Amino acid sequence: MGKITVVGLGPGNGRFLTRAAWETLSQAEVAYLRTERHPAVADLPAHVTRHSFDPIYDTADSFETVYETIVAELLALAGQADVVYAVPGHPFVGESTVTRLVTQAKEAGVSVEIVAGLSFVEPCLTAVQQDGMDGVQIFDAIELTQYLYPPVNPDFPLLLGQVYSRMLASELKLVLTAVYPDEHPVTLIHQAGEDEQVVEQILLYEIDRSDRVDHLTSLFVPPLSNPASLANLAETVAILRSPDGCPWDQEQTHQSLRSGFLEEASEVLAAIDDDDMEGLREELGDVFYHLVMQIQMASEAEAFRLTDVLANIDAKLKYRHPHVWGDWQVQDSEEVIQNWEMLKAREKADRSDSLVDHIPQALPALARSQKLQTRVRQVGFDWPDIEGVYEKVQEEISELREAVSPEHRAEELGDLLFVVVNLAKWLDIDAESALREANAKFSRRFRALEKLAQTRQLALAEMDLDSLEALWQEVKVQLSD
Repeated sequence: MGKITVVGLGPGNGRFLTRAAWETLSQAEVAYLRTERHPAVADLPAHVTRHSFDPIYDTADSFETVYETIVAELLALAGQADVVYAVPGHPFVGESTVTRLVTQAKEAGVSVEIVAGLSFVEPCLTAVQQDGMDGVQIFDAIELTQYLYPPVNPDFPLLLGQVYSRMLASELKLVLTAVYPDEHPVTLIHQAGEDEQVVEQILLYEIDRSDRVDHLTSLFVPPLSNPASLANLAETVAILRSPDGCPWDQEQTHQSLRSGFLEEASEVLAAIDDDDMEGLREELGDVFYHLVMQIQMASEAEAFRLTDVLANIDAKLKYRHPHVWGDWQVQDSEEVIQNWEMLKAREKADRSDSLVDHIPQALPALARSQKLQTRVRQVGFDWPDIEGVYEKVQEEISELREAVSPEHRAEELGDLLFVVVNLAKWLDIDAESALREANAKFSRRFRALEKLAQTRQLALAEMDLDSLEALWQEVKVQLSD
């Protein structure tokens, strides 16, 4: 069984080869190259016979297939003799074949030696004059394009290697604009460290317009001008809660923030109802503050951390969406909801909870009523058809009319509202949203009524009901036009 020696060729021509790499290559008779498309190849010792794996790239249908094929061939060669495998840059920086090779070689009992080389990182950092210890994030551009929301921290510099084509650059900018604005200034670095090095200062949306993009192109993305990560918000809240922070924040408890949280959540709903995107952005920020504050207080009590909260909800979402992160098949959103409730029930199978437990008391009454009735509907506790609901509505109205005492009237009115919520469920209407819309519509009409009365110099308090109704009908016609 032979040994495999992996040699890093550095980021550019032969001047970037380390002494160890040169000595290893000088002693070899044959070198297997992941690719010949690299400046250092022309400067390798003249006597070395070179075999390239480039043809695999031309025939394989995916990079995954390319990597697996190269590793398999290297292990087969090692079964007969020692092998020297040369890769661009550093063997453990952006070289998927090397990480796979090390794992599979260990399983096969094949020895692997790594001869380090200079990676693309150092000359790129030199090109943009960036300290690598200043939190620089390094990603493979190819792998980053597989995300819909990239796992990058916008508060720290970002360096992406292997931006090998304009098509990839186009895909990359679509991913990055989920985090950065279109006009965020970035730097394309071509042939880093070479005499022919070109550094392009451009805007993010322009990266696929450069005609210099090729297999030796990297992308540097500086941090946003203002901190914008969840980690930074958590640090801000932690400072507010610290001994040197804010006295008001220090005094808060889970309970003291309860009413404020409900208020902020209501303001989010108001912004949604008004289709106010600027307001929604601000109100969601206020809710984030409350969420992080609650988590910070729990962390101080050693109950749980921010990472626990995020890991739990991420795992829960993936578990309850087996049609996305699994092999379940669904026909429509109704089936998704059925599966969701079934999986929730499975999670709680060992508990003795009632179906109507764990519905927050703090929910608006209509919303809580909807959840209660949705839960019991799972076991068939509902009318068989909508006609039964309409009949129940009429029955509750009759009982309300017959009620004598204030307590009895309140009880019957509550029953009527409960049945109306069930009717909304049958009609596939969100009762809470429908009532908010009705409130908003009434407010618009009444404001218009007030304005109309003011225009005609009428005092609402002095008008009789018939006159008010006439104005109301006039306003309804105006607003419907």
